[in-house]
Amino acid sequence: MPITQTEPPPVQQRLFDAMAGKIVHAAAELRVCDLLANGPRAAAALATALDADPGSLRRLLRALAGLGVLEQAGDDAFSLTPAGRPLLGDAPDSARELCVMLAGAENWRSWEHLVPAVRAGVTGWELAHGMPAFEYYGRHPGSAANFNAAMAEHSRDAAAGILAAADLGRFGAVTDVGGGDGTLLARALRDHPGLTGTVFDLPAGLASAAATLAEAGVADRCRLVPGDFFENLPGGADAYVLKQVLHDWDDERAAAILRNVRAAMPDGARVLVVDRMLPERVGPGDVPTLLVDVLMLVVTGGRERTEAEFGDLLARAGLKLDRVGERIAPFGYHVLEAVAA
Repeated sequence: MPITQTEPPPVQQRLFDAMAGKIVHAAAELRVCDLLANGPRAAAALATALDADPGSLRRLLRALAGLGVLEQAGDDAFSLTPAGRPLLGDAPDSARELCVMLAGAENWRSWEHLVPAVRAGVTGWELAHGMPAFEYYGRHPGSAANFNAAMAEHSRDAAAGILAAADLGRFGAVTDVGGGDGTLLARALRDHPGLTGTVFDLPAGLASAAATLAEAGVADRCRLVPGDFFENLPGGADAYVLKQVLHDWDDERAAAILRNVRAAMPDGARVLVVDRMLPERVGPGDVPTLLVDVLMLVVTGGRERTEAEFGDLLARAGLKLDRVGERIAPFGYHVLEAVAA
């Protein structure tokens, strides 16, 4: 009688999911998929190209085939599947840098400290690395470059939904606070020829912004302003966009950012907070946002918030929550609009 294979119970499956994530990360870090971009190759040839142990690499390749990233094309050959193409460095939908960041050694060491972080009320990152995450990135340019590239990949994938919900075309000038390499604002400027913009971030965050804006053909309508949003922001915009900024920080620091935004706002300006939002009572459908919430606990000390918590946070900065947009697929963002109180 044949044996029917069934899925493990839910708790065990979550543990296996973590292992699967590390296997995908290994493919990203080794650049396995780049070597398969032009067609199948033998495992032995891949091992030579990667300077890897042939037996160990073949086991990794088989696991990647089981996960659907690769396909076994023969007894000892493997090819790339459509599902694996985002692991190509030059793919239009590349997520390789995001995979390297989220499941790489620096983040993973922080997750190892989740239990003591919960007990002590500090981040796992500080326990693992001896300093806050953003200070660490300031001291490690290579890691910062990976982080910035990962954020650009995610902004690219999320941009269409966010911009449709935010409707930035109704404004004349927009400042993207913590806008990194300008991916989000470049898309907005391309979609709205009458719009002008400012990308505001630390100098390291802006390192690739000029190239991003030039490639989009909008550099003449956007200025790059280096600075620290804990100190001050440029004034004069009709709208200030904060995408995935507030969730990086605890309430005290997030309120400090918003107070500086409020100080920079001219009369009639609006604040557009783009973040995930938790319901008052969570359920299985909230797992992606809950996982990001714990990621913030582990890495930055920030958090995901409910609508009421966003309202309280904005009020502390002299702002009033005016509108909450619908959930934006596929990443679960909401656009929350605020005005001067």
